[in-house]
Amino acid sequence: MIVEPAAPPAQRHDTVYRPGHHVDVRATLRPLMRGTGDPAFRQVDATTWLALRTPAGPVTVAVRAVGDEVRVSTWGDGAEWAIAHAPELLGRGDDWTGFDVSGNAFLAAARHRQPGLRLCRTNTVVAMLVPAILEQKVTSRQAWRAWRFLVRRYGTPAPGPAPEGMAVPPDADTWARVPSWEWHRAGIEPGRSATVMRAVRVAASLERTLSLGRGGSVVAERLMSIPGIGVWTAAETTQRSHGDPDSPSVGDYHLPAVVGWALAGAPVDDDGMLELLEPWRGHRERVMRLITGSGFRKPSFGPRMTIQDHRFH
Repeated sequence: MIVEPAAPPAQRHDTVYRPGHHVDVRATLRPLMRGTGDPAFRQVDATTWLALRTPAGPVTVAVRAVGDEVRVSTWGDGAEWAIAHAPELLGRGDDWTGFDVSGNAFLAAARHRQPGLRLCRTNTVVAMLVPAILEQKVTSRQAWRAWRFLVRRYGTPAPGPAPEGMAVPPDADTWARVPSWEWHRAGIEPGRSATVMRAVRVAASLERTLSLGRGGSVVAERLMSIPGIGVWTAAETTQRSHGDPDSPSVGDYHLPAVVGWALAGAPVDDDGMLELLEPWRGHRERVMRLITGSGFRKPSFGPRMTIQDHRFH
C-alpha cells in the first residue's frame, strides 16, 4: 500500500492595516455573508473569518480590529494576494468626502452610530456575481440554502486553521462543470443556472472590469450584457466586487419599502426609492448601507413573498 505524504500545513501571512480612522470590521464585511451557516463566512468572537476564491487560489482570511488597527492573517495559495488586497477589502479607497447627511435627522443619527462603516471591495467579480445570480427572484432563505449546498459540495476545504466546516467557493471552471441535476437538487431552476454558465464562460472579461474603478454605469453595462443579468444583479455584484458607492439595488423585493419608511414614513416603489435617494447621488449605496445597518425595520404588515421549491418540479 502506498501512503501519500501529508500535505504541509498552509503557511501563515500577516499584515496590519492602519487606516488612520476606525474601521468597523463586522459592519464592513457583513455584505459578504450569505445567511446564517454560510460556509464561506464565520464570525467567532471578535474575529471575522472568510474563505475566499482569489485569482491566486483559495485563501482563508482572519480579520480582527484592535483599536484603530486591523490585523489580518491569511492561509492558502491566495494568501499573498489576499494580504495585498486587504486594505481595499476593509475600505481603503472608499471616499466619504462630500457625503453630507446633516440635513436628514434619521441618516445623521445612523451615520453617528456607524462611524466605522466602510464599503468593502473584494476585487473578485465572478465570486460575487454567482451568489447574486442565485439570489434572483427568490427569497433569501431559498438562495442561501442553495449556496450552502453548492459550496459544500463543489468548494474546497478552507486552508489553515479555519473554523470547522468552512469551505472556499468554487472557481469559474468548477461552476461550469456543475451538472444540471445538481443545480436542480440545490433548488436552482434552469434559468438561473444557465445565467451562471454564461457568466463563468466570460469570467476573465468580467474580472477586467476591476480596472475601470469602483463600479459605475460602464461596469454595470458590461455585466448586464450577459443575458439573465439585470440592474439588480449587477448592483448586488459591484457593491461588493468593486466597492461601488452609488449602486442601489433597484428591483429588490424589500428595500424600497425599507427606504420609504426610513426616509419618508411610508412605503414606496423603486421609482419612489430612487427619488428619495436622489439628493445623495454618487453616494446612494452608502445611504442604503446606513439604513440597513442602523437596525431600522419597516412595519411588519403586508404580503410576504411566496417561497417556491423548484427541486421537485
